[in-house]
Amino acid sequence: MKQRICLEKLCSQDFEQYYTLVGNEKVMAMITERALSRDEALEKFNHFLNNNELHPSFGTFKIFEAASKELLGLAKLEIKKLKRNEAELGYLLQPEFWGKGFGNEIAEVLLEVALADPQLTRVFAITDPQNIASRKILLRNGFVSEELGEIDGLPSEIFGRKME
Repeated sequence: MKQRICLEKLCSQDFEQYYTLVGNEKVMAMITERALSRDEALEKFNHFLNNNELHPSFGTFKIFEAASKELLGLAKLEIKKLKRNEAELGYLLQPEFWGKGFGNEIAEVLLEVALADPQLTRVFAITDPQNIASRKILLRNGFVSEELGEIDGLPSEIFGRKME
C-alpha cells in the first residue's frame, strides 16, 4: 500500500502551524481537555524543538498528506535523553482528517522508526480513556493497556509495546 503521509521534523518557523492545532479546542479535547494559550503553546513548542536535537530519527513531526502537502497534524516519537530505552508515541490530527485511517498510518510509520533503533525496548502512549479511536489504533498496533489513572489531573490510560 502506498503511504499517504509524510513526516517532517518540527522547526522554529512552524510555531503558527503548531498553534493552529494546539489552540483548537476540538483538537485538544482528548489531550488536555482545553485549547492551549499562546504562552503555553510556545513553552511546549520550545520543549519540542530542544528535544528534536537529541536524535535525528526521534522528536516531534508535522504530518502532511503526501499528495497535497496539506498539514494533517502533528506526531511524536519522543525520547527524553540520548541514552534511552523507551520512547513516547503520540499524534493529533485536524478534525477534518479524523476517521480516515491517518492515525493508524501515523502509528505504523512511527513504529517502523522505533523498530529500527536497537536501543529501544519499549514504546508507550498516553490517551484519554474516552478516546476510543486512539485506543483502537494502539491495540491494532500491538500495544497493551498497562495502567488507568490520572496524569496532571486528567484521566489517562497508558499503553505500552515491547520492541522485538
